[in-house]
Amino acid sequence: MRRIRLGDACEKIGSGATPRGGADVYVSQGIALIRSQNIYNDGFREEGLAFIDDAHAEELRNVEVRTGDVLLNITGDSVARICQVPDDILPARVNQHVAIIRPHEDILHARYLRYFLVSPTMQAHMMALAGAGATRNALTKGMIENFDIPVPSPSEQHAIAEILGALDDKIDLNRRMNETLEALARAIFKSWFVDFEPVHAKMDGRWRRGQSLPGLPADLYELFPGSLDDSPLGRIPATWEAGTLSEVLSELETGGRPNGGVRNIRNGVPSIGAESIVGLGTFDFSKTRFVPTEYFKGMHKGHVRNRDVLVYKDGGRPGEYEPHLSMFGDGFPFEECCINEHVYRLQAHKKFSQCFLYFWLGSDTAKDEMRVKGTGVAVPGLNSTALRSVAVLIPDVRALDAFDSVVEPLVAAVLSTAKQSQTLAVAREALLPKLISGELRVKDSGKLLTEKRLRHPV
Repeated sequence: MRRIRLGDACEKIGSGATPRGGADVYVSQGIALIRSQNIYNDGFREEGLAFIDDAHAEELRNVEVRTGDVLLNITGDSVARICQVPDDILPARVNQHVAIIRPHEDILHARYLRYFLVSPTMQAHMMALAGAGATRNALTKGMIENFDIPVPSPSEQHAIAEILGALDDKIDLNRRMNETLEALARAIFKSWFVDFEPVHAKMDGRWRRGQSLPGLPADLYELFPGSLDDSPLGRIPATWEAGTLSEVLSELETGGRPNGGVRNIRNGVPSIGAESIVGLGTFDFSKTRFVPTEYFKGMHKGHVRNRDVLVYKDGGRPGEYEPHLSMFGDGFPFEECCINEHVYRLQAHKKFSQCFLYFWLGSDTAKDEMRVKGTGVAVPGLNSTALRSVAVLIPDVRALDAFDSVVEPLVAAVLSTAKQSQTLAVAREALLPKLISGELRVKDSGKLLTEKRLRHPV
């Protein structure tokens, strides 16, 4: 297989720029300005996407992103991350931390190039280059231009991109499906336990016994009181209570790490840190750390159990605490793992609801209180006393049971789909170097996927 210098196969390799005025000129909508926080090896992320107006976009017209462009993070902790941008984000520009790589399509298929650049060998090479002799990780234009790229025939490149792209497309479909499922669960939670829609329907005369209304059958309306009473949480359904987490938790603990930390430990049992507390059914496996198996067995606390709610304890920016949550379970992200000292694991007592606990702590009410408690201390974060004191609504147990019966299947589906996506990602990572090196022929890859039951995972 012939190889080529990347600079000889591209019509553009260059980084972006910050618009004059910096972040002060960002607007709520307009032309997207893509930054390093939007670029991940597993795809583009819209969270934190900035926007600029047409005038500032015109100033950056030389760094306009086009369909198919490969974007590479070139500085900082996210250096070497790669992605391509969905067309619905365009038009867009990139800032100075991101490079645009635009290959000549008759030489290099852009999606093939992206997959080569995210291969473990190439990622290791870029990380070594970026960290060599510099105080801050950085890849220069010259470094990028000198990348040595294997170049199969155009048809082979296209086929490799199609095979790996099919796996990525399924992973992306799973991600979007999970977003929909979680949004549905949150909408149900908000209707029942924040807006108290069933209670208001009774109070307003919109509901009569035995009657169903959109979104809730008659038998579930029976579980809700018909009036609201004052409480420390404001007006809540009569007979329900306003309490604190200390009243509903059976377990609240952190974990630990061995002396010397875990940076150089390459295998063992996964150890979950604060950076991995990012939401339901979401986990960045590239950040996985480990503790030795013997250390794990000797831990007296911090073993993650099924459906644990995990809360970010501390470790953020100085002077600022922003609460983050995850829920693990059903084998995702791992069959067995533990937490370190920067994470809490929470289990509610048997008469409460683990799903309710997760969505309550993700509500504006709870997050606002945690943010205040965690920021107003010398070292930003929540100690266990502060977390136990966070206010919580305590509904009637029948309402909690009904909520579980509706939402638990949605949560289970999210965790199952996330686990499936990780299986697909492992398959993609296994295929990637074999296809690019020619060790595995394109025509044989479909057979391999079928044998591993990965073409249509269940």
